[in-house]
Amino acid sequence: MSASLNAKIAQVFDEPGCDVNQSKDAKARKAGCTKQLTPGAAAGGCAFDGAKIALQPIVDVAHLVHGPIACEGNSWDNRHSASSGPQTYRTGFTTDINEFDVVYGGEKRLFKAIREIIEKVDPPAVFVYQTCVTAMIGDDVEAVCRKASEKFGKPVIPVNSPGFAGPKNLGNKLGAEALLDHVIGTVEPELTTPYDINIIGEYNLSGELWQVKPLLDALGVRIASCISGDGRYNEIASSHRARANMMVCSKSMINVATRMQQRWGIPYFEGSFYGISDMSMTLREIARLLVERGAPAELQGRTEALIVAEEARAWERIRAYRERLAGKKVLLITGGVKSWSVVSALQEAGLEVVGTSTKKSTKEDKQKIKEIMGLTSEDSAHMIDDMTPREMYAMLRDARADIMLSGGRSQFVALKARMPWMDINQERHHAFAGYEGMVTMVAEIDKALFNPVWREVRSPAPWDVVDPLLVEA
Repeated sequence: MSASLNAKIAQVFDEPGCDVNQSKDAKARKAGCTKQLTPGAAAGGCAFDGAKIALQPIVDVAHLVHGPIACEGNSWDNRHSASSGPQTYRTGFTTDINEFDVVYGGEKRLFKAIREIIEKVDPPAVFVYQTCVTAMIGDDVEAVCRKASEKFGKPVIPVNSPGFAGPKNLGNKLGAEALLDHVIGTVEPELTTPYDINIIGEYNLSGELWQVKPLLDALGVRIASCISGDGRYNEIASSHRARANMMVCSKSMINVATRMQQRWGIPYFEGSFYGISDMSMTLREIARLLVERGAPAELQGRTEALIVAEEARAWERIRAYRERLAGKKVLLITGGVKSWSVVSALQEAGLEVVGTSTKKSTKEDKQKIKEIMGLTSEDSAHMIDDMTPREMYAMLRDARADIMLSGGRSQFVALKARMPWMDINQERHHAFAGYEGMVTMVAEIDKALFNPVWREVRSPAPWDVVDPLLVEA
């Protein structure tokens, strides 16, 4: 790896917002908490994939992948991040390097690709992603981007995160580093208010941000930028003038929140949009931080009034579902913020969470799981670090869980066990955020659990039914 990339990874590992890193000594902290991938071992996502996932929801910029076309196909549109306007982010741009470029270098091809994008699309900025092949042949993406930016008068942002640098979560943070180094703080906003906030680590999956925005609008709270769901380049570039930050997924972009606090004094908190109580807590925390930063004190009173009205409405709408779902057991196989935030929502629906995965969770995530589920420090049976498909199958087959909530890769384990399954990860087509999203999630779980197809698939096949007349004969 290049010296600049090594230095950037070391900086990410020294993240002050991560309690795990800060509890280590200097030598262990420098070594980091991940290791480089080996060829053929990128299952679950590589660093390039993670950076693309983190930044592609910025909808008005062109995302150019400098590498083989397969890299662009691997990460394009894989998160259902919705846009309320521009669709530039849904066009896949790649330099599509070939064997000739590997031998002679791909920098000229990259420069020409940037020029073509600016001439034909004219986006406010171009993000250029380094990949394994172009990093190994030594293409200086940062120099090309700098030259192109000077030549064409447009921001051309290098995202130095080749896949071999590490796993997907490291790539998330390297993508965030590109924003910190080249984007945030480069533009002054046309308008600022005492009610401005940034939402960090929210990707607007299936339009989830739009279920929260009306609540903030009702309070007069303005989303200065969302980093990065339904994001706009100029909003993110001027986000350093917001009064407070909300961190949605610390596993992916905690470095943005901590660095903005260091550079511009913007306080942050980590909250969740899933579930009734967590949504209310998030609204209270936003109001509290804004009042501390100069917003009128009456904001907190208006927030409480909105919470009372929305909670009453949400509880009434899920009342019938709670009666049907009471006592049903759920196995939750996800990670990151959802490992604890969704648990709270499931409990409010009357469900019992018999296990939640913690493979991609931070130390803070695991502590929140213990608090929400009422676990002692010694009790870790409900916290699953890494469950194999065989173990998932056995748990469902033995009826220790009535339904599994997970990503698409695990669905076939549940189907093989003839048990209900529901998508809770980024590929889903339903938005579960906010009070409205809570009702949607409970309704979808109810439909999955009580679908009559399960009665059919669990009944014996006709050829397995013994005819009593034949037995007597």
